[in-house]
Amino acid sequence: MTVSSTQLTPLLFLERTADVFGDKVGFVQGEQRTTYAEMAGHATRLAHAIKMSGIEPGDRVAYLSPNTLEMLIAHFAVPLAGAVLVAINTRLSRPEVLHILEHSGAKLLVVDESLLALVIDALEELESLGQIIVVPAPSSPDSDYRDFLATGTDDPLPWRVDDEASAISINYTSGTTGQPKGVVYTHRGAYLNSLTEIIHSRHTPDSVYLWTLPMFHCNGWCTTWAVTAVGGTHIGLRAVDPAEIWRLIMAERVSHFNAAPTVLISLANHPEARPFETGMTITTAGAPPSPTIIGQMEGLGASIVHVYGLTETYGPHTICEYQNAWNGSPDRVTLLARQGVAYIGVDPIRVVDDEMVDVPRDGVTMGEVVMRGNNVMARYHDDPIATEKAFRGGWFHSGDVAVWHQDGYIELRDRSKDIIISGGENISTIEVEQTIMAHPAVLEAAVVAIPHEKWGERPKAFVVLKPDMTVEPPELIDFVKSRLARFKAPDTVDIVDQLPKTSTGKVQKYVLREREWSDRGRRIN
Repeated sequence: MTVSSTQLTPLLFLERTADVFGDKVGFVQGEQRTTYAEMAGHATRLAHAIKMSGIEPGDRVAYLSPNTLEMLIAHFAVPLAGAVLVAINTRLSRPEVLHILEHSGAKLLVVDESLLALVIDALEELESLGQIIVVPAPSSPDSDYRDFLATGTDDPLPWRVDDEASAISINYTSGTTGQPKGVVYTHRGAYLNSLTEIIHSRHTPDSVYLWTLPMFHCNGWCTTWAVTAVGGTHIGLRAVDPAEIWRLIMAERVSHFNAAPTVLISLANHPEARPFETGMTITTAGAPPSPTIIGQMEGLGASIVHVYGLTETYGPHTICEYQNAWNGSPDRVTLLARQGVAYIGVDPIRVVDDEMVDVPRDGVTMGEVVMRGNNVMARYHDDPIATEKAFRGGWFHSGDVAVWHQDGYIELRDRSKDIIISGGENISTIEVEQTIMAHPAVLEAAVVAIPHEKWGERPKAFVVLKPDMTVEPPELIDFVKSRLARFKAPDTVDIVDQLPKTSTGKVQKYVLREREWSDRGRRIN
């Protein structure tokens, strides 16, 4: 007798929740209240419309949107149509957005009206892009999106995926080359990582989840699928505004949210800050949180879940699992600020030397964090060389440097990649350097991370000018802002006579970093 196995895909989540919690409100945004039955119907009609537009299995469908109902529905409708979701960072500049659209080969783009300026004339500039659908403000009487949705039907749409091979999404992240890489997620990986998010962030049908984290970040760390799976309630938030976050927390009785430490800092120091009236679970990642902010949020009554990962690991891969033995310890919040141990369902985390040998668990010896498991990416899209390099030795190489403590918990100390994590956003130093060097007065440039109390890290540039040329630092900063997303521009620029280099001419960035971090105990903030 042949027994068929269930394909592991997040498509199962909305299907089940619509059956079990169909009349329950699943999404809230302003006055908008949408039940799970309505969400499932929306997803089915959209999937039909996508297929009728000419999208074939495996084609990419891009979204450029804040945290709206349409963005959440896309996480189910696009894969239901057999396509691959490409959710684009809304903070990028127009050239960056167009590059992702071109590299992914997206044939259809759905864009929120507020972001339309980023893709004006994209159809003429990009050969692969065939159609742009605009999602207007809810009050707008005309709607490309509503007209597009009307071409779909409510007929059940059968699906069948190869859960280990079929891509469900591609998420772009900056790398050391300065060009973003497309990280391919599978249905199986997304399904399993969603379940671990449910476990580690403690979601239940009573969860009321506030979308402070962008859905374009690793599919909202897979929480788009996780909260839906348990039948929790999503609270939409178009932009991070501390006052609005505090209002929604109280008005909607929010129980959960995910946020980078910089968001927590803004909340803890906002005039509206007050003890949480309901139990609050905050999952934090994107940059290592300081013990100070952990202590502040706990002081307001929050339970902190500290996780660590990368775009290549569907978001979180480790958790600083709390130990009751830490109760009463003066080092409790310091221990909780470590990156911790592997998630349930993946291989134990390792810290290794250049020969892939585990470093001693002494809290001093540094090595690279390597990972393996179901929530590690399938590959980089259209980049086999980078994929092979990332998986050398059979493990994914994070590029992050850590120490390994005796209790098996890891703690990040530095980064081997030239990536700055500022407020949870990745910034490639090489990308910024190349932009600065496009200025006619610049001869050389080097960019490093410097500590910042609010954002964790910010870029600083060291610039050598061409002979007989002059330019003031503010002009260079504005020059970068005009070409890249504004958050990537350096906060400060030092004009110097020369950059420290090796005998082969390579810039010694560690020398520059040491100058800026010399009074810090670790080279990560």
